[in-house]
This record gives sequence, C-alpha cells and structure tokens, in this order.
Amino acid sequence: MGSMRTHHAWGLAPGATLAAAAFLSGACREAAPPPPPPASVTIMSPAEGSTVAGPAVHVILAASGVELAPASEQRPGTAHHHLYLDVDLGSPNDTIPAGISGIIHLGRAQTEFQWDSVPPGPHRIIAVLADSDHLPLRPLVTDTVRFTVSASSLPSPP
Repeated sequence: MGSMRTHHAWGLAPGATLAAAAFLSGACREAAPPPPPPASVTIMSPAEGSTVAGPAVHVILAASGVELAPASEQRPGTAHHHLYLDVDLGSPNDTIPAGISGIIHLGRAQTEFQWDSVPPGPHRIIAVLADSDHLPLRPLVTDTVRFTVSASSLPSPP
C-alpha cells in the first residue's frame, strides 16, 4: 500500500492552512494610516477678552490639519487665511469678497497681519480658512475673538 502524505502547517488541519496563511499575510501588511485631523484655525493674538493698546492691532494666526499655501499656487487641499474685522461672514457657498473694508485676504499664506487704525472700543475678528479660489473650506473652518482697543498710550499734545 502506498504511503499517504499529509501536509500540516503549524499543527493545523489541511483546510486551515490556507486560512492561516491568508490571515498572516494580512497581519503583515501595514495598517492604513489614520485620517488626518480636521482642519482648524486659531487666532493666537489678540486673546479672547483682551484689551489692546490701540490703534494698531496685531493678529497672529495658527492653522492645523491643512497646508497653508499662496492662493496663486492653485493647489488642491491647501488653504490661506482671511480676516474679518467687525464684518459678518457671508454665505459659506460664496467666494470671500475682495475690496471690502474690514475683510483681509492673506493670499500669500501669511500667518500675521496688523491693522493700523482700529478705533477704541469693542471689536470682533473672525478668521476663516479658504481654498485658492477664496471659497471657505467645507466644513467651515473659523475662529472668533472679541477684544477691546483702548485709546492710544501716546502722550497728549501740550
């Protein structure tokens, strides 16, 4: 009588060998990287509720979860900052308008801006991330701070 050979891997029954091999080959593959965090923007300065010695107001911005790039590069997946000083946001479906007092396009991917003539009193800044076509990112990525500008600390003329 001929000898009957049976192949077993790792002590598994013949039918389980293919399943084990498939499992192990899947376990050896790298797991898919986690999705990137959602885009966010933060107004670092002025701080919420702060008082700023006017009339100049220096704004510092930070963004995460998206690459900042000049709008002129027209690269998908990038954004740049827009600032609204005491101006309400328009529709998130519309291009952010240019040439409107109080709306600043930081189209070269700047992260700082200075308004030079902000009158004393309470104010609000809204930062918005938009794509190279100046359309707000979806979902909408904004931050808002309210602050007060005090009268200039320059001495009064005699």
